[in-house]
Amino acid sequence: MKRRDYINWDEYFMGVAMLAAKRSKDPNTQVGACIVKDNVILSTGYNGFPYGCSDDEYPWERVSEDPNDTKYPYVVHAELNAILNSHGKSLIGATMYVALFPCNECAKAIIQSGVKEVVYYSDKYADSQATMASKRMLTSAGVKIRRIETNLSEITLYFK
Repeated sequence: MKRRDYINWDEYFMGVAMLAAKRSKDPNTQVGACIVKDNVILSTGYNGFPYGCSDDEYPWERVSEDPNDTKYPYVVHAELNAILNSHGKSLIGATMYVALFPCNECAKAIIQSGVKEVVYYSDKYADSQATMASKRMLTSAGVKIRRIETNLSEITLYFK
């Protein structure tokens, strides 16, 4: 008889997105994304600086008198990183799993890439202008958005 306590596809791909988030060096927010088509992972990404921009030389601050002394002008969000990391693979009709609901800038890239569904874990900025704009654009463009439904509170990995 087969095991019955295995994770479903949504849990698996969200788990991969959450694992990707662990690569982020951001001290406040770690976000991961995983792009999938036909249950095959096409790409992953996490929030961080572009290639060649050392995370030891750029700021991680959230607030500063000079906006260029914060992380915001430099960080590439997980969703855009996953799209860029796909290296030209077709994302048309794909599903993106993401730990945090995408901002408006990422929504534009998601729409333009051809991703047709976004499955998210957290919507903690639901009342922000950026998230409201994102939802409006994704909906207008016909991109399905849904929160993952799971009874899991954790997935444990062991390294022996």
